[in-house]
Amino acid sequence: MPRVVIDSQKVEVPAGNTILDAARKLGLDIPALCHLDGHPPGTSCMLCLVRVKGRDRLVPSCATLVEEGMEIESESAHVRSLRRTGLELLLADHAGDCIAPCQNVCPAGMDIPSMLRQIAGNRWDDAIVTIRKDIALPAILGRACPELCERGCRLGDIGRPASICMLKRFVADRDLASSTPHLPACQPPSGKSVAILGAGPTGLAAAYHLLLAGHACTLFDERGLPGGSLRTEFDSQQLPPEVIDAEVGVIARLGAGFRMGVCVGRDVSLAGLREEFDAVLVAVGKVTAENAKMLDMRVAKDHLLVNRQTQQTELKGVFAAGRAARPGKLVVRNVADGKRAAVCIDQYLSGVPVTGPQDEFHYRLRHVDSDEATALAPITNQTSKPAPPPNVMEGLTPQQAMTEAARCLHCDCALARTCRLRHYARVYGANPDRYQGGRKTLRRHLEHADVIYEPGKCILCGLCVQIASEAGEPLGLTFVGRGFDVRVEVPFNRSIADGLQHAARLCAEACPTGALVLRTDGCQAGLCGSVEPPRGAQAPAP
Repeated sequence: MPRVVIDSQKVEVPAGNTILDAARKLGLDIPALCHLDGHPPGTSCMLCLVRVKGRDRLVPSCATLVEEGMEIESESAHVRSLRRTGLELLLADHAGDCIAPCQNVCPAGMDIPSMLRQIAGNRWDDAIVTIRKDIALPAILGRACPELCERGCRLGDIGRPASICMLKRFVADRDLASSTPHLPACQPPSGKSVAILGAGPTGLAAAYHLLLAGHACTLFDERGLPGGSLRTEFDSQQLPPEVIDAEVGVIARLGAGFRMGVCVGRDVSLAGLREEFDAVLVAVGKVTAENAKMLDMRVAKDHLLVNRQTQQTELKGVFAAGRAARPGKLVVRNVADGKRAAVCIDQYLSGVPVTGPQDEFHYRLRHVDSDEATALAPITNQTSKPAPPPNVMEGLTPQQAMTEAARCLHCDCALARTCRLRHYARVYGANPDRYQGGRKTLRRHLEHADVIYEPGKCILCGLCVQIASEAGEPLGLTFVGRGFDVRVEVPFNRSIADGLQHAARLCAEACPTGALVLRTDGCQAGLCGSVEPPRGAQAPAP
């Protein structure tokens, strides 16, 4: 069997294997978006290029057979640079968001599209799980949020956005009113403890996420009740005290301790808390000269000096978040800051480098015109926005909630969690804006009973064309056009339902980018989140 060396690692593989086969045997992850095991190499994406010693040009590893004594470079700076360029060219005309615009602008990053699908499908229990994964105080934010997510909703381009905040509030209120409100599962106790100075929205959110991570939390506040600015900056009609009490009750049931009426600097010292607890979070709201002196920490105007990436102050083990660390009053940003601080503190307590939340790669469409947005919505209900009942505390009815949630355009990518284009764009640090030009048109074909086709996400890998042909499809799929206008379509301008009568599922399972995805049972339009990784491919890391 031929023996080769790849990146200084020796490997022996059977004759007839490719360089890609040999690399995978070594556990090397060479991107090959157009490759599917058991099918002829397409060499269309050209991302699997490697350098073979003695050859003038780089070669596609998916189509180059190994030869005895080959010396191969698969991870040199030059190879990686070419792969990054290839990814950027594929992204240059991409027509599809990785995550929906509503989620993209949500400071807490909540999976809003999943929540909307679950509400539309009368799956209340699933919806509250989705919400509480990222949002510590959903019933409060459903009343006190400035609706940033709704500003990103594409329905606003053709009429009015979805009532996301009211829907979040509906699910949270319904859950809190039940006999057994949802309590997310906590990780096993870590043995570590955190003191949180301030029981306002930032401190409460941080405690919530730290408790889920398994760390004990005690909140200190000089006021008599938890809630901070939530109890002073909103009137009782907009934000009833009983809603605040119910949300605090969830955090208490998760195990949080509260020491109210305690002023740091007067009743306890920061130095003493640092000795008693493994970490301290300062979330006292706007910092005044008086409490800055009590904390013995440096300030810039009205907030503490912190590392914005890690939330760390100059004192070891002391973090700051919310209005204590930056200007601003928006409750949703303070709640998001608490979540971010919890990630940083968890990293610190776990003994790993404190880097803050991992930045995901998100391709984002800069502009969608009204024609494109309208074309996405042939199945949605465009009735007028449900007005709040006379008593604003009652919120929506179940039928109103389901009807409103069903208006969602499903802008998120169904393959986002397993998309190999997105995965490698992150791995190679691709800049989606490097090459500017006209992108493909945002379109969605819904006429097939089993799959949805979005040609704007197609990278012309040709796998679906191959599979349809091998399956004996009467029409199948083919490449249409020339040059930059090449696209995959059904011959004779027929529909995707006509072209894929037998091989639709196989084509969708092979698609590396979500251009073809399987419908999922029980959801509006079948557009229901991620599907399984493509066949024959190494699933990208989460």
